[in-house]
Amino acid sequence: ETVEEAVETTAEADDMSNKGIGPITSLQVGDNIDAAMATKGADLFKNMCSACHKMDKKFIGPALTGVTERRAPEWIMNMILNPEEMIKKDPIAKKLLVESNMAMMANQGLTEEEARAILEYFRQYDSEN
Repeated sequence: ETVEEAVETTAEADDMSNKGIGPITSLQVGDNIDAAMATKGADLFKNMCSACHKMDKKFIGPALTGVTERRAPEWIMNMILNPEEMIKKDPIAKKLLVESNMAMMANQGLTEEEARAILEYFRQYDSEN
């Protein structure tokens, strides 16, 4: 199998074991959604992410509906916090970059707390859709 095939296979599979590359190495999210945190995350998403991402359709970046069912919470937060290194080194992020016509995800300079709030918004959205 070529490197390209390996990357393709890895990116297409739901890979909850891949935690990504960055500051978040372990995260316990639990079953309950923190509604206040999710509301903050929705506001952050609208202001910081929606220029390139839509929840329900591919835009400049990939659609995000179901992301919490496809990716580990650590991976999601690391992609938000450390997109440059993720795009260079993580096989899933590399594949998503190709699928997004090489549109690089910008580092928005968010804090871990803000990234966690966006993750909570994604969790709430996915639980309702």
